Amino acid sequence: MFYNGQKMKEAFLQAKKMRYGIIASNVVFDCAIRACIQGYEVQKSDGLLQMSAGAVKYAAGISKDMNVGANLISSMVKILANQHKNSGIGLHIDHATPNYFDFVVYCIENGLVSSVMIDASHESFEENVRISKEVVAVAHKHGVIVEGEIGYIKGTEDEIVSDTELYTHPEEALAYVQKTGVDLFAASVGTNHGVSKGSKIKLNLDLIKKIDNLLIANNVETGIVLHGASGLTDLQQTTAVKNGVVKINKDTQYQIDIAEAIQLYWAGNGDAIACPAGMNPEDFFPDKKRFDPRKWIIKGEDAMQKSVESLVKVSGSANHSTML
Repeated sequence: MFYNGQKMKEAFLQAKKMRYGIIASNVVFDCAIRACIQGYEVQKSDGLLQMSAGAVKYAAGISKDMNVGANLISSMVKILANQHKNSGIGLHIDHATPNYFDFVVYCIENGLVSSVMIDASHESFEENVRISKEVVAVAHKHGVIVEGEIGYIKGTEDEIVSDTELYTHPEEALAYVQKTGVDLFAASVGTNHGVSKGSKIKLNLDLIKKIDNLLIANNVETGIVLHGASGLTDLQQTTAVKNGVVKINKDTQYQIDIAEAIQLYWAGNGDAIACPAGMNPEDFFPDKKRFDPRKWIIKGEDAMQKSVESLVKVSGSANHSTML
């Protein structure tokens, strides 16, 4: 079932109360959308799909019209999600920088999304607060929830690039949440966007707990978001959830899953489309039963679905959909 902002807020509130995390998955292709939704459904977990600026531009084709791309992705998510009854699925705009303010407003006012992230973290604290408050005012008017961020997360995520990392200060996090009224808060605790291995990343998971405790003590308890979570160990993720994280973002891991599965397929089926060495090209005929895109794309889709199911189990959200 597709969740609007209010239903998605209920899902996050339940996750915070019961201390489990909701997996947020970046998508653009229909195969990825299907894989994620089916993975959540099998595990009876709520889930959040995310579209970035780059994703909607790609989805729109040659025009790169972001509104067109967002409508396409939103329609696919809603149609596929509404087939299922054991999971609630929301749609989120990921890392929308201030220059995309009008796009964010368009998506909110046209009912395309359940939640949005305004990422003004590269601005001064005061400007970040000002911009975030503007987004919150528009979003809450339409029942859409808002995620905000302070601090930098190292690495590359779509159009967001940072060569440095800046850990979030708990007192600054408190001030930001109090002044903006955001529903979710992305903390910078040492994770990396892009390809990384959790065992080699220096995470400050205690920082999440400090931020969470401070927000609770000041009566502004807010779900904390963990960005750059692909590659983290199971223990790192479960500890983050225990310390206050309710949303765990995944993107790079899925890209690896899909690429590996399809590469493996073609490693064993290259002769379906390419003439084998030593064979007369005149005697070679491509094998449609094997080169049909539906035969090899499904390999990547299946791999991604299995990954979603595994992540849902690690985060603790399996069998906890608010639909149940």
